[in-house]
Order: sequence, then structure tokens, then C-alpha cells
Amino acid sequence: MLEKFYPDEYVDSTYAIDFEDWYAKGYRGVLFDIDNTLVPHGAPADERAVEFFEKLRATGFQYCLISNNQLPRVQPFAEAVQAYYIEDAHKPSVKGYRKAMERMGTNVQNTLFVGDQLFTDVYGARRAGIKSILVKPIHPKEEIQIVLKRYLERIVLYFYARKKRKEQ
Repeated sequence: MLEKFYPDEYVDSTYAIDFEDWYAKGYRGVLFDIDNTLVPHGAPADERAVEFFEKLRATGFQYCLISNNQLPRVQPFAEAVQAYYIEDAHKPSVKGYRKAMERMGTNVQNTLFVGDQLFTDVYGARRAGIKSILVKPIHPKEEIQIVLKRYLERIVLYFYARKKRKEQ
């Protein structure tokens, strides 16, 4: 039952993912959550994020930001990193994921999703049929509703880690 919340991969940071390897495997589009995935919650795009997206572009990736935040948060960030974006995405609804793939010209077979939350980001990607990569949150400061979800995420991640150990 908990498997529907399991990511395909779990890594320390978005910035530690080998996107050139994913490109070599045939992936051409990446969807990203913003807050605590690319920058601390509420922070603007920093130099690291801008350089990161420049490298993705040079590799050949299309990318889109998909966020449950509203336009005033998402649009300036997207403009700074030159990204497509979907604001007010209502994750885990699949509608935003599909719209993002349509904008990028990709499909479920060649699109990745990267985010920091299981019950919105990863679950939505799984529902949409997209490979998901869970990253550890960049910063511990979060809104109260997210803090509460993190307690439940720890339970799911415990069983996820146990399953991964058994597979090895």
C-alpha cells in the first residue's frame, strides 16, 4: 500500500543528480518542484540554480517548474532560470504534470520528476506515470502543514529504505 508513495530514486540533492547519465538513457524532459528542491522555501533563484539550468539546457534537456504555489512565487523564479512553469498545479493531481510535458514536448517515457515531498510531488509523478526522484529538503524551515507531513513521510521512507535493503 505504501509503495504508491515510493520514489524511483532517493538522493541527497537535486544538484547531485547525474543528469547527463539520464540524458544518455533517453530522458529529454525534467519537471522540478521549486521550494526546498532547488532553493530554500520562498527564496529567489540563486546563482547555483541559474547555472544548474544553464547546464541542463546545454545538455539538451527541456524542463518545467511545477508548483502548487501561485504565480507571484513561480513566475519570477521561472524567468530567472528561463523555464516553462505550471503554477497552482494542485499536485498530486496529474493534470499539471501532463500540461508540463505538453509544454516541453515530452512524454511519460522520457520525462523525470524531481521534488522533495512524497505525498504531493512523488505521488503525483507516480500517478502520472513519470519516473520520480525524491531529494532531501534543502532547508529545515517549512510551513506548518509541510512539517506535519514530514512526520508521516518518515514512516513511508522507513519502509522504502527497508525494501531497498532487501533488494540488494
